[in-house]
Amino acid sequence: MRVAYLTNQYPKVSHTFIRREINELEKQGVEVERFAFRGWDAEITDAQDESEREKTRYTLRDGLWALTRSAMKCASADPGSFWNTLKMALSLSRNSTRAWPYHLIYLAHACQIKLWLDQNPVSHIHAHFGTNPAEVALLLQQLGGPEFSFTIHGMDEADNAPKLAFDKKVGLAQFAVAISAFGRSQLMRHVSPDDWEKIKVIHCGLEDDAFTKVDGIEVVSDPFLLCIGRLSPEKGHLILLDAFVDVLKDHPQARLVLAGDGELRPTIEEKIAQLGIEYAVRITGWISSEQVREEIKRCHTLVQPSLIEGIPVVIMEAMAQARTAISTYVGGIPELVQPDRTGWLVPAGDTLALVTAMSTALSTPEKDRLKMGRLALERVKERHQIGIEVAKLRALYANQG
Repeated sequence: MRVAYLTNQYPKVSHTFIRREINELEKQGVEVERFAFRGWDAEITDAQDESEREKTRYTLRDGLWALTRSAMKCASADPGSFWNTLKMALSLSRNSTRAWPYHLIYLAHACQIKLWLDQNPVSHIHAHFGTNPAEVALLLQQLGGPEFSFTIHGMDEADNAPKLAFDKKVGLAQFAVAISAFGRSQLMRHVSPDDWEKIKVIHCGLEDDAFTKVDGIEVVSDPFLLCIGRLSPEKGHLILLDAFVDVLKDHPQARLVLAGDGELRPTIEEKIAQLGIEYAVRITGWISSEQVREEIKRCHTLVQPSLIEGIPVVIMEAMAQARTAISTYVGGIPELVQPDRTGWLVPAGDTLALVTAMSTALSTPEKDRLKMGRLALERVKERHQIGIEVAKLRALYANQG
């Protein structure tokens, strides 16, 4: 079986779940071509990502003029298909998040990939994210390329769903994937009931070595709280800092690590200084997958106070190391974190509730946290083993060939 994967940027620090999925497919005997719009010159911190970059072809690498030439080649080779696909691209631009010229560029991306696949065909192409990657996959199909599918994840799709033409994308796709039942329910709102059966729930997964052994579980006594993710508004870092100030009143030895980087970093650093808690908060910047794992091993509790999410992979990674997690009642998170059993959940944006949850976690006796950690490991192992989840995808791809 030979398939292709398409996304906006690959590899990317925050997209290790895509790399895991591709690598597992290859372990299961599937040949995978990697396509992305950009990423050939992006900063990366992981050796595995460096290897993936060498295997990826980038549609924008040679600039827009090269894409224009590719579009002209496709137009001259099959004028009828090109004209119909052009009309489709323009129809997708109506009430879209972007104006019609962008959709013509998406068509040019599809033309470039079509020319590559004419030389090395695949039976199926899968796009990650229901935004422009899914549209390019759809336009590629209309040009005479392979059948397609796509995965939706969370924020961008949820924020802009009415403008992303999901009715057409799901209607023309062989299937669509949501990473949680909640994600599936939200996609169902925007497509015909006749297409609901096309929407499959397939979780993001972790490799076997991500799961600690039950007899190797260690309980951390140091009051070290960890938050992992892009420093951006939807992750709730500013709310976390306000809550952490109050936590320090009863737990003065507590420390908070923010693992990640992003556009909100200057604002976060300013907030830390205003609150006078520089001594208790550390920002790591971007770190590798192995460094993420080390930070999780050192932490007492993971805290992810997201305002909107699919299901954060870092919660899965923490639970796989038998760590309890504090998060919010958003997206698919409640499908994984069980309150007072594997962690704690609070209403998104509720600072007082977050203070209570963090204080409760720090005050929980070690024997109780050990029990919760074991239940967390059991829970994530049931739902997020990469081999099991990718086998579901592989079966769907096999049905397309």
